[in-house]
Amino acid sequence: MKGIEEDKIVEILNSTEIDIDWVYYLDFDNIDLEEDLSEQIKDQLTNSVECFDVDIIYYSNAMEYLSRNDASLQASMELASGMGYEVANLNSELLASLLASQNLRDKFNGSFPEIELKSLQEEFRKGEEDEDWDWER
Repeated sequence: MKGIEEDKIVEILNSTEIDIDWVYYLDFDNIDLEEDLSEQIKDQLTNSVECFDVDIIYYSNAMEYLSRNDASLQASMELASGMGYEVANLNSELLASLLASQNLRDKFNGSFPEIELKSLQEEFRKGEEDEDWDWER
């Protein structure tokens, strides 16, 4: 994949409000422009072990996050329980980190720019056929 193609993909991904370091987690060498671009990117990101991990450290930061996003602690406790955590091993930082990670996954699934990536892929394909393609569009 050409650098300009990578830049255009990252530009589209950065236009979302999803806070992920795209370049760190994507392997552009293993993206085939003949295959569904958005599916390949989704697969790479969801198969990444740490891509959606959010660490919230310090009690005050954790309590602030939880008070804004899960004041009753119901959602974060449910997540922790579903992951096999025992109550004795829970603390505010862990609960906030689990919830923030889940919220990032939800945001990713809800606002992934599939349509924009499909359009870009069509431009790439058209550009390969057209020698006068203007990559600076």
